[in-house]
Amino acid sequence: MSFLDGTQIEILRPGATAARARFALFDFDGTVSLIRSGWEQVMVPMFVEILAELKTGESEAELHDAVREWVYRLTGKQTIYQMIELAEQVKRRGGRPLEPLEYKRLYHDRLWRHIRGRVEGLRGGAIPPERLTVPGARAMIEALRARGLRLYLASGTDEIYTVDEARLLGVAEFFDGGIRGAIDDYRSFSKRILIQRLIAEQGMKPGELLAFGDGYVEIENAREAGGLAVGVATDEPDCLRVNEWKRNRLVNGGADVIIPNFLEAGRLLEWLFNCGSRIADCGFRPA
Repeated sequence: MSFLDGTQIEILRPGATAARARFALFDFDGTVSLIRSGWEQVMVPMFVEILAELKTGESEAELHDAVREWVYRLTGKQTIYQMIELAEQVKRRGGRPLEPLEYKRLYHDRLWRHIRGRVEGLRGGAIPPERLTVPGARAMIEALRARGLRLYLASGTDEIYTVDEARLLGVAEFFDGGIRGAIDDYRSFSKRILIQRLIAEQGMKPGELLAFGDGYVEIENAREAGGLAVGVATDEPDCLRVNEWKRNRLVNGGADVIIPNFLEAGRLLEWLFNCGSRIADCGFRPA
């Protein structure tokens, strides 16, 4: 591994460049937004509770480890995939599972109790957007727009919530390519499908996509399309250092660069676009 001098920016593929990038794809939760930070502390215990009711003889610790593995393996995909896996795990243990959409509804009810104060605080003005935004994310988004890239936001969270929360954070307006999220017909949307549409409809070529995400899915999809992938290994909620578990997943997914946040956006842009000392040419204006 190597780091840009004096930074936390870890370069995994030194020859990578985004100099020809025309499109930028951002994941939302954990990459831009912290509104849903702690979601796993809602999902994992719920799944463990459901499986423990089957009384298979597995300890709570064993169930926790098993659940955590598949929950994180599917992170980045639509939430429904984690619910599909839960239903399958219930079935394997001899139980009669609910429909995945019903599990998803139960999860959303619990998650809302966890994040309600944040959403209402943002909506009412009691919480400033920057408090629930990954540090430096807005500056990076603005810089990429200033450079002329077309921006897309894609999330495994339901689209209706993703759009609303992006607006609450004040970043929705920058995503001129659109904001996409999960829908009930889950087979008709994924980050891979979105990238394939960029190739088919926008004529996107290898080297023209720049992707940012804290889950392996968007990293893997971007690299498959010949794009440059920035792994955002946010250690939520402070996001001041690299989360090693996320880092390892992002590295395995093919990330070209690892960052803990966007606080060093200027230096990252220099490297991505080979701007050298002419940082203004990257579209970045320090605050």
